[in-house]
Amino acid sequence: MIDQAHLEHIVGNAGQLALTSWPGHGKTVESWEKAPGQPVCTADLAVDAFLKTELSGLLPAAGWLSEETADSHERLDRDLIWLVDPIDGTRDFVAGRPGWAVSVALVSAGKPLMGILSAPARNEMWCAVAGQGAWRNGVPLAASSRSIFSGSRVPADRLRSPDDGLTIVDKPNSIALRAAMVAADEADFVAALRWGFEWDLGAAALIAREAGATVSDALGEPLAFNKRDPRALGLLVSAPAIHAAAVRFVAPYLP
Repeated sequence: MIDQAHLEHIVGNAGQLALTSWPGHGKTVESWEKAPGQPVCTADLAVDAFLKTELSGLLPAAGWLSEETADSHERLDRDLIWLVDPIDGTRDFVAGRPGWAVSVALVSAGKPLMGILSAPARNEMWCAVAGQGAWRNGVPLAASSRSIFSGSRVPADRLRSPDDGLTIVDKPNSIALRAAMVAADEADFVAALRWGFEWDLGAAALIAREAGATVSDALGEPLAFNKRDPRALGLLVSAPAIHAAAVRFVAPYLP
């Protein structure tokens, strides 16, 4: 097993590298759309290159799947694979808002073994090890234990309907950080209802699960990683007792 402290150090350094060009510190970063609605910036590429070098050196046998690297199906022949989102929440990053994170997961046989989120603009380091728990800044996490869906805290800009019966809390652009909020008992329910990619989900899914949350795709089905098509139909993270109600709630809104 990879040493947890060593992996945290690498991902933490990646976060600091991103921070050197974060507009929230008055820096200037070049950004563009690689496809409609898909922003990318020079910091994404710099962090991706840094992590490719460091993580490949740490575990040369592992495959690689990253948002900013062309996919190679060679990874399908590897038992171990790195899932990397160099900057999850690029919109917040380029706008100078703190709701972004560097996301790294190590996956074996389709399941995350280790997950790290570095959110340096929030002074946060999240980590989880399968079967051993999850932590933020070294403090163990315990997920929301809410038992009634009505009134659940959800990170959102607005409710789809005033009759939803949900309670809005702050919403970082990073889906990984939103999932981590359930792990930290700062939200009860998080859903992403569009097709997403494994690199968005790997680290956060492990952090939430190890903290005691229930994690699935938007249909309530288990997530799997290192698939030929590295997509999932959304993400649903919640307190265990309200998960079935959350699946029913989101069903009418699915694409």
